[in-house]
Amino acid sequence: MNLKQIVNCQTKSKNIFNPLNYKVLIVEDSTTTNKIISQYFLHKKYQIISVFSLAEAYEILNTDITIDYVMLDINLPDGNGYELITNIPHHHTKFFILTTENDSALMEHSYKNGVIDFIVKDKYFIHKLQQLSTTIEQLENNKEKTILIVDDSLLFQQELKDLLTNRHYNVELANNAENALFILQHKQVDLMFLDAELEQSYGIEFLQHHHHFILNRKKVPVLILSSNMTSVVIRDALKAGAVDVLKKPYIIEEIILKSDLWIDYRKKEQEILCATQLLQEYKNTVDESAIVSKTDVHGKITYVNNYFCQLSGYSESELLGKPHNIVRHPDMPKEAFTQMWKTIKEERQTWRGKVKNKKKDGTFYIVDAVIKPIIDVNGDIVEFIGLRTDITELENYKEMLSNKLDDTNKSLSENINYTKQYEEALDMFNLILKTDTQDNITYANESFCKISGYCLEELIGKECSILRHHNHTLNNDSEKLKDALSKNQHLTMTFTNIAKDKSLYFVETIAYPIVNLEGKVIEHLHLMYDISELTNLHQEIEDTQREIVYKMGEIGESRSKETGHHVKRVALYSKLLGELAGLSEEEVELLFIASPMHDIGKISIPDNILTKSGKLDENEFKIIQSHSEIGYEILKNSSRPILKTAAIVSYEHHERWDGKGYPRGLKKEEIHIFGRITAIADVFDALGSDRCYKEAWSLDKILELFKEEKGKQFDPLLMELFLNNLDKFLEIRDNLKDD
Repeated sequence: MNLKQIVNCQTKSKNIFNPLNYKVLIVEDSTTTNKIISQYFLHKKYQIISVFSLAEAYEILNTDITIDYVMLDINLPDGNGYELITNIPHHHTKFFILTTENDSALMEHSYKNGVIDFIVKDKYFIHKLQQLSTTIEQLENNKEKTILIVDDSLLFQQELKDLLTNRHYNVELANNAENALFILQHKQVDLMFLDAELEQSYGIEFLQHHHHFILNRKKVPVLILSSNMTSVVIRDALKAGAVDVLKKPYIIEEIILKSDLWIDYRKKEQEILCATQLLQEYKNTVDESAIVSKTDVHGKITYVNNYFCQLSGYSESELLGKPHNIVRHPDMPKEAFTQMWKTIKEERQTWRGKVKNKKKDGTFYIVDAVIKPIIDVNGDIVEFIGLRTDITELENYKEMLSNKLDDTNKSLSENINYTKQYEEALDMFNLILKTDTQDNITYANESFCKISGYCLEELIGKECSILRHHNHTLNNDSEKLKDALSKNQHLTMTFTNIAKDKSLYFVETIAYPIVNLEGKVIEHLHLMYDISELTNLHQEIEDTQREIVYKMGEIGESRSKETGHHVKRVALYSKLLGELAGLSEEEVELLFIASPMHDIGKISIPDNILTKSGKLDENEFKIIQSHSEIGYEILKNSSRPILKTAAIVSYEHHERWDGKGYPRGLKKEEIHIFGRITAIADVFDALGSDRCYKEAWSLDKILELFKEEKGKQFDPLLMELFLNNLDKFLEIRDNLKDD
């Protein structure tokens, strides 16, 4: 799950159901029953209108008042309640039937006419009322859910659609496997009904073939519908991944119950996935910002993060399974740890305090620690987690100042002199800013003025955030920093700053709140380290890697007398088609960088074959074809994402959608999306360019071939995207014409 999906999870969770937004009409002639129902819905905060006859109900429903739900008694003093359902054309109004009868045939008929559910007025009636609010909330949440019906019977499609839209579901219809796949690829589907006996294909085979895409990637529950309920059908359907098999003609109530069941199951599954992902993000955040360890209930270390190992000097293997006193410093009194264990183990409370620890090399470090017991659902402690912040430097500095300032053998002037020297030394080593509580600059040292290009007079009074790159504004970093400091919390962040000459410089910043004797924050101290050289070096390395990959692609093409513009165009075509196909930014970037190496294997093909102007014989053609496997063998063992992507592109860009390509004869989705995209980009450019063995084709001739080979040589969906956006590809071609 990516960041966008996490945000979507959080956004959906904010769509809170509010009963105050819904009007409920109660039509019941029994004063007692009417009052019971009214009080129940009033207690649940719904807007209630209560009547006792058909005439009163008609009067309400024929006004401009929008009624969302009706609780309708069938046996009324002035007629049959079913008249309302058939005579009132309010398609948005949903009916719950109150009845003393339990007639299954009547219920089946009523469901087809828009009734949501039946509430039988028996001795359990009051308990059944408690389910109504839950049902209404579910119906409203259904408006965000989509069900796909795949069936070649238009009559069946419409019947099932009417039944499901009555429950507020969005419904998509497909009469064959190809249409169903298109909908699944382009829309969010939450449940699919699939006919086992489609006219053009066997529905279960469709599910088997697209099992990974439908069930694993899209995570869509599939209900198979079949008029032939044999043990073979049931077995094949369940083995293919269907969650259930229903008989046609179907039982309406079964369809309703199982639709609601699997929609609710998928919702809970997504909530668990979101919660798990968020938990992992929180864990990663903690791991990146704190010194973390975990121990079992006996105090044996079960986990340490990299920061813990770096600070203590021990490796992970040296720490795991050991008691935590492996880093205990003799200066720490035994009573402190006794109190800590009492707090976390006996009282089951969080312990906070400063701890002096011993490194592997015998030196020490000081941490601000929080130790918390982790308790399971049974109330048992399962482990302890410790989060720590390294405050060694700060404590040393405080001790140094304290020792100097408390030295009664020195005069006050000497102490001031010492303090000034300490500040000057710190000033020379660091970039320093001071700001007031509104983040306005009140001081900047000479080092900061030098790196920023501003003199002190130009900085004083300016808001600190104006120095920072606009990305920090988008991420709300300045507000986060001000908020933490206002709460007397220090914070470490990496900032990209803009100098006076508009150049960028990068600083690792530790911001401290400065408090007065009353504990009130009066200013902020920003200590910064210049990491521009390291950051620029990292960027230069990345740029160099990209250039090397690109040049390798040019080498492969130049041997077959093709221009460097070919690889540029193929890279840009592939990038554009990847974006149109909905690949992630990371995938698009990898494909853009790697696609120039699609023909790198040509470096091993003899010149007399590679540049031959005439027709190749059978043996020569096999040698040419081997360039795909050669390129793959060159690149396959790399651990670099770019080269791993290039290996895939080299290996699979000559495979065909119909399975008649080379080197492995893969077909359809067996071919990696990178290979399918590069195939279209490469062929489009190759056909439109002069080669040693042919002249360039006209655009009309290329498009005629593409339309003919759609679904044969090329992925039909990708080809559709290409043809629908042809103007964008032609713009790339025209901007990079060969000399």
